[in-house]
Amino acid sequence: MAQRIVSATRVIPAPAEAIFNLLADPRAHTRIDGSGSVLEPKEAPERLSLGATFTMDMKLGVSYFTKNKVVAFEENRVIAWHHFAHFVWRYELEPVDGGTKVTESFDYSKPWGLLLLPQHIPAKNQASMERTLARIEEILTTPEPTA
Repeated sequence: MAQRIVSATRVIPAPAEAIFNLLADPRAHTRIDGSGSVLEPKEAPERLSLGATFTMDMKLGVSYFTKNKVVAFEENRVIAWHHFAHFVWRYELEPVDGGTKVTESFDYSKPWGLLLLPQHIPAKNQASMERTLARIEEILTTPEPTA
């Protein structure tokens, strides 16, 4: 079976800890989402951990929700989750000169991946991931307004 993974990478001028904290907070996913489909958490812990589940209200043409399970969690390095179809969203963080190299990937290599996803979705997901990484950078590098 062919491996089907799309990804985007960006060096973000912020420490891995700050990026990871944003990713581990399901309430922040609406702010960082570059696809425009993540609406808000329906049920979620304050902070994700290995094995944690969280449900998100979504909209992609029609409203729906996804229940996700965290399947990889290495503090400040890796966080990943999947939904019912076991497609995996994964973030890998690597400290580098100038900040943190962040790679977001979407793995739809399960045998049913091609059946459930129209052909244009992986390329669309890659563009959304690039926007997500840009949003993470903007959130972490834009100074808070002073009162």
